[in-house]
Amino acid sequence: MNLVIEADGGSRGNPGPAGYGAVVKDPGGQVLAEAADSLGVATNNVAEYQGLIAGLRSVLALAGEGATVEVRMDSKLVIEQMAGRWKIKNEGLRPLALEAADLARRLRVSWKWIPRERNRDADRLANEAMDAAARGAKWQSTASAEPSAPILPAASAAASIAASAAPFASSAPFASSDSEPEHSAEATLVTAPRRGSGWMGAARTATTLLLLRHGETPFSVERRFSGTGDPELTPKGVAQAEAAAARLSGKTYEIDVIVTSPLRRARQTGEAVASRTGLKTTADEGLREVDFGEWEGHTFTEIQRHWPDELAAWLADPSVAPPGGESFEQAAIRVEEARDRLLLEHGGKTVLVVSHVTPIKLFLRFALLAPPAALYRMHLDVASLSSVDYFPDGPALVTSLNDTAHLR
Repeated sequence: MNLVIEADGGSRGNPGPAGYGAVVKDPGGQVLAEAADSLGVATNNVAEYQGLIAGLRSVLALAGEGATVEVRMDSKLVIEQMAGRWKIKNEGLRPLALEAADLARRLRVSWKWIPRERNRDADRLANEAMDAAARGAKWQSTASAEPSAPILPAASAAASIAASAAPFASSAPFASSDSEPEHSAEATLVTAPRRGSGWMGAARTATTLLLLRHGETPFSVERRFSGTGDPELTPKGVAQAEAAAARLSGKTYEIDVIVTSPLRRARQTGEAVASRTGLKTTADEGLREVDFGEWEGHTFTEIQRHWPDELAAWLADPSVAPPGGESFEQAAIRVEEARDRLLLEHGGKTVLVVSHVTPIKLFLRFALLAPPAALYRMHLDVASLSSVDYFPDGPALVTSLNDTAHLR
């Protein structure tokens, strides 16, 4: 059964007294569930996200995991961010967006912007919640909603939909600005559930990021700092990429998406996998290597000779950048944003991320909840494979690190 969520939120003052509303309907428009509440003082965007979260929870309670649902909101910001086309620039919204994405991964969700006049039911509920709070009361539903068709129990609904539905993929590229589209925005975000593995059992849908370092380059042979420079793969590097592609194109991995760094060595490696899997590659700027500034192309010995004090400071503190370059601390911010984009846009899928030493180490460091100094305690060979599973209820599980079995 296809369901519809209409959600909204509002703030009288922005920020000011706020509330949200969400309604779940069947395809014929019959109301199946309502949810609303006040939030105290909050912004419009916070209230809108809370309305979305309430709607997703209601669908999970009604139909269980795997249910198909279309989310309709008049907030272009929320719809575009959840569809992965707009960046989340407000750090206060990021935890709410991640919570909503975790819920959405348990469903089959499409995202649709609608004009405000078509979102009257959710808007009414948000205002009822704010009015009730102003009176010192708690919102109570006045609707007498009776489902027009039976709702399957959670397990039955998930099994029925998973058995009959084909996987979907988002067709929209991720955009780097928050400009509003001129037309309604629709994008399917979540595929049929993928089950994770681990000693706790396959209880939740997982998103798997396969982290592949690019193949050998002239700089890696000569052990030179290679950041935003753009060397090509050596013949051996091409062979390493082909070996990784042969491994990753097997049924063991079933890759859904390939995302690479924009730098040539990573794109070449990713394209080797793409040619075997029939997938296309997309590039994400957040996955590029750290910028080593004036140290680019130099060996460690050369840097130690010409920049001894700067090198000592850099090795001691991840917040220190090379002259004219980027610190590990700065790189961590953009890599974390790239990770969040991947999880929002490709929930429940297996994503091959082709990148470099620093971004891959940062993915692993974040998953392990390790301190910044952990970057100095990991080694990654060229063309090595690491992997992390991300589960909807929060934890991340590192399942491999620096695996080079395909190169032997």
